Amino acid sequence: MDPSRYVPSTAFNTRYQTTNTGAPVRNNTSSLTLGPRGPVLLEDYHLIEKLAQFGHERIPERVVHARGAAAKGFFECTRAMGDVTCAKPFEGAGKRTPVAVRFSTVVHSRHSPETLRDPRGFAVKFYTEEGNWDLVGNNFPVFFIRDGIQFPDMVHAFKPNPRTEDQEMWRILDFLSHHPESCHMLTFLLDDVGIPKTYRHMKGAGVHTFRFMAACGKETYVKFHWLPKAGEESLLDDDAVMVGGKDFSHATHDLIKSIDAGNFPEWTLAVQLMDPAMENDLDFDPLDVTKVWPEEQFPMVECGRLVLDQNVDNQFLENEQIAFSPALVVPGIYPSDDKLLQSRLFAYVETQRYRLGANYLMLPINAPRNRYHNNQYDGPGNFMTRSEEVNYYPSRFDPLPDAPPYPVPTRADPAAPRMKQTIEKENNFAQAGERFRAFDAARQERFVERVAGALESERVTPELKAIWVGYFTECDAGLGARLSQKVRMNKL
Repeated sequence: MDPSRYVPSTAFNTRYQTTNTGAPVRNNTSSLTLGPRGPVLLEDYHLIEKLAQFGHERIPERVVHARGAAAKGFFECTRAMGDVTCAKPFEGAGKRTPVAVRFSTVVHSRHSPETLRDPRGFAVKFYTEEGNWDLVGNNFPVFFIRDGIQFPDMVHAFKPNPRTEDQEMWRILDFLSHHPESCHMLTFLLDDVGIPKTYRHMKGAGVHTFRFMAACGKETYVKFHWLPKAGEESLLDDDAVMVGGKDFSHATHDLIKSIDAGNFPEWTLAVQLMDPAMENDLDFDPLDVTKVWPEEQFPMVECGRLVLDQNVDNQFLENEQIAFSPALVVPGIYPSDDKLLQSRLFAYVETQRYRLGANYLMLPINAPRNRYHNNQYDGPGNFMTRSEEVNYYPSRFDPLPDAPPYPVPTRADPAAPRMKQTIEKENNFAQAGERFRAFDAARQERFVERVAGALESERVTPELKAIWVGYFTECDAGLGARLSQKVRMNKL
């Protein structure tokens, strides 16, 4: 008997209930007892299996991005990009690549309201002919910090207070006061776009700078942007209260119902490209994740569309168990030296091994769609069928060749000194000020009110208020003056 033919699935159901080992169950409503009143007998294997399985149904929740919704569809290239990358999804206009996508909130737990002011995750898994590529981004194009060593502390500050179990603004402002580079991200989070109307009305971004590699070896810096066909729409504060009061899972329900109705969500993929030779000519570091690239210098180049036309079949299997990592790239796409990105390359795969086990990439939603071959498959959860006698490399009995060569980056400087320090061109305030000045008057006022409200939160000290008014004054003198008028600087 070939065990690979009998993987449990809906298509392989019996006409009656069975145990997990396939034995028929003649009574699934009563335990085996001595007499009708009990006691219950331990020999009732079906009872023990049912209770034990129930007690193990949950896996560790994601530390961040626990609340989310997933869907499947395709990416269609609309402009060949072979001059800058040899990546398969971009090799020709009209080419389609299957994808799975997960949207999420960041800070709070699974089943938390989707109307909270919080960044949103926008993660796309491309199933290419040369393996899976994960573009793991957010709805904002920048981030709070620029070094991964700060990430656990940042998340701790944003998570609920370990004593009170409340998310408290004084903790967030205290931590971020040591990171003035966060001002730019706050002009997104505390702006009108801080609460997306639905996932369909949300922009996405790769956030980090990546590298495109052409077949000829040419290297190009690239940033990725998802632009919603439905337009970008958000909920203002009072609207969010109303929507969340009626349905705290409104974004998930909207996604599912839209796809079921044939109203398939769609985004345009646009990229910004930069010659690495010009990175020293800018007044900011193009690898700095707290910065955007000005569009007048680096215009958006539309090159594809993302369409979600299929809901997941099972939320646990394809939403809770889908696993993303920016370390998963394919030939033609590589990470840059961005320090936050470099840290994520390790952290994401490590957390998936903890949550899902060593063989999480064998799960159907995470497995590649192309043929693959290696010796990395033993351990808990291995259900791969392998009959080879040679499970090592190299071998004269199984002379498996290396893959054909493909271009890889060569820009790292091995002579660079080892050090722990911040980047040289921090420029923490200029882009935050430019973004604020681009708001219309009403939008500026709403932003000022939200910042002032945060600074007036319980336990925000006069020192913290002064620091933040000072930071926002550096961003824009008018912004700082308006905050000074609204914030009681000398009172807790």
